[in-house]
Amino acid sequence: MKRVLIVGAGKGGTALLKLLKATNKMEIVAIVDINDQADGLRLAAELDIQTGSEWKQWIHKDIDIVIEATGDEKTFEAILSRRKGKTVVIPGAVAYITAELLEEKETLLTELKTQTINQELILNSIHDGMIVIDEEENVTFMNRSAAKILGMDKKDALMRKVDEIITSTRLPHIMKTRRKEVNQKLILENGKKVITTRIPIINSAGEVMGAFAVFKDITEVVDLAEEITDLKEVKTMLEAIIQSSDEAITVVDEDGKGLMINPAYTRITGLTEKEIVGKPATVDIYEGESMHMKVLQTRRPVRGVRMKVGPAKKDVIVNVAPVIVDGKLKGSVGVLHDVTEIKSLTSELKRARQIIRKLEAKYTFDDIIGTSQEMTLALEQAKVGAKTPATVLLRGESGTGKELFAHAIHNESGRRHNKFIRVNCAAIAESLLESELFGYEEGAFSGAKRGGKKGLFEEAHNGSIFLDEIGELSLQMQAKLLRVLQEKEIVRVGGTKPVPVDVRIIAATHVNLEKAIMNKSFREDLYYRLNRLPIYIPPLRERIEDIPLLIEYLIQKLNENYGRNVKRLDDEALEKLKGYNWPGNVRELENIIGRAMIYMENYEEVIQLSHIPPLKHTAPETKRQKDAGQVWLGETLQVAVDAYERKLLAEAYQAHNYNKTQTAKALGISIRNLYYKLDKYNLDKNSMQ
Repeated sequence: MKRVLIVGAGKGGTALLKLLKATNKMEIVAIVDINDQADGLRLAAELDIQTGSEWKQWIHKDIDIVIEATGDEKTFEAILSRRKGKTVVIPGAVAYITAELLEEKETLLTELKTQTINQELILNSIHDGMIVIDEEENVTFMNRSAAKILGMDKKDALMRKVDEIITSTRLPHIMKTRRKEVNQKLILENGKKVITTRIPIINSAGEVMGAFAVFKDITEVVDLAEEITDLKEVKTMLEAIIQSSDEAITVVDEDGKGLMINPAYTRITGLTEKEIVGKPATVDIYEGESMHMKVLQTRRPVRGVRMKVGPAKKDVIVNVAPVIVDGKLKGSVGVLHDVTEIKSLTSELKRARQIIRKLEAKYTFDDIIGTSQEMTLALEQAKVGAKTPATVLLRGESGTGKELFAHAIHNESGRRHNKFIRVNCAAIAESLLESELFGYEEGAFSGAKRGGKKGLFEEAHNGSIFLDEIGELSLQMQAKLLRVLQEKEIVRVGGTKPVPVDVRIIAATHVNLEKAIMNKSFREDLYYRLNRLPIYIPPLRERIEDIPLLIEYLIQKLNENYGRNVKRLDDEALEKLKGYNWPGNVRELENIIGRAMIYMENYEEVIQLSHIPPLKHTAPETKRQKDAGQVWLGETLQVAVDAYERKLLAEAYQAHNYNKTQTAKALGISIRNLYYKLDKYNLDKNSMQ
């Protein structure tokens, strides 16, 4: 049995997973995708098939076939270069074609099911009775009229021998003779007289598969005249159904002239009955071929054809079927589906999902790693703060985990079921920050949306808002934020009416606010409003004893990201990391562990000292203090931190081949924050090569 690895769990990969799972000739070893929310990964979990985010983890596990379903040429080439000699790599185009074929198959099955249901409805609705038997002479179908004529329940007849139901039946006889009998008289056990036609069922191979009989109760012939009067009512009912249908319907005659449209058709195309009835079938087409005319020429239905119709150039999918009565073509019926509406709904769904991701708080206190005295104190203060409505100020260096604390405080508070809005005050341009935070009224500025827009404070009503890097706010914005804290209301840009908001503010900064007050770059009154519940998050150098726990957690996390199986860190390497000063804190630790794992061989399970990239200033604290006077060049702490941050960003960016997504993930920051920092330090691919 061939072992198969599927790379890509999107549309194509999911289709292939379904297809291969339905066979017994191949074993699906795993399906991988960098998007952990991919449909194929969820389906694989339901089918007990292993999943992952990195194909390299599986490529050497005796894989016979790799199906590259991402459609990414680089991924395909990378798999080709890493595969074993006998491993076959199938490109993503095959996955796409397979997905299309499967979709077409599903559509055809749905149509077949609908047709089967419709046929059964029709057969149950006709006045004539019908009985169908199989080759074993068992009754497989009986319509309502047959049950009524025979005076029995359909359920009692199914799968019984036909001669047990109709003693004088000749259906077994016509199966043997293979000849039909037309308009034969028969008297039933209940005394009713019927006219019946019996026909054998013969397949294309000439084999008898069964037989069926259609019969009419001639005792009701007298009632036929009364039943004919019902035709007008049926016609009226059918017209009412067509007119009330949400599906756009158009009918033409055998010459392709319009006979009828319904209101849904006018709504989609913008064309009225006057513009269609009596006009050629091509009159409504803006782009494409008339499917009505094609069907009239071929006498065959067409399905799923894309075209544009009407003056509004509506993008639609068209199904058209011929109308044949007594073997004569009488016209055709078309049904239009509005693709624009489908696209709009899909876009709204995508936007809703983005909003949901934006408003969720992902972390809890269980996600914060550390048992040191300093971290324990910070966690206890945060848990106390979570139970109160007080404003929280998270203080600590960059990379210490202030955002994790903000998430956890919200999730532990009474507002956890409401929105959690994250705002990086340093990442949003000053010109946009006010409208983002407080919203704006219609016409407030050029390009303002009609009806205005809610700000982030209004979005966070009854929830929490996390203001990161609050020390970077201008004095003007500080004054407006102070109003929100004091009055619990905001005023939109371009508006005059105050809007009340009930929001819990969680602020964070690495800036020394007391020094900023002395420098007149931060308002003292705002400081006292924010500093109700200050929580100091210690840097990593002040909780060295937490490093083993953090490394254990990071190895597990990075194993999942990189598709590796690293077990632990060597003791010698651990001692080296414990002796480092960690200016970049936990974020830098994650970067160091990630870089070490990248350069390890796939079979290696222990991070050795040789894997650890060079560290800056790894001398003991006493030696650094001793040498400080000799190496300090008079720069401020912020200048030194910025210089180090710039160098660290450049190294990480280069190490990940200038891939911003991977770089942001390795550094433990958001992609937006990475863009901000790359722009801040003027780092781009061209300038670094």
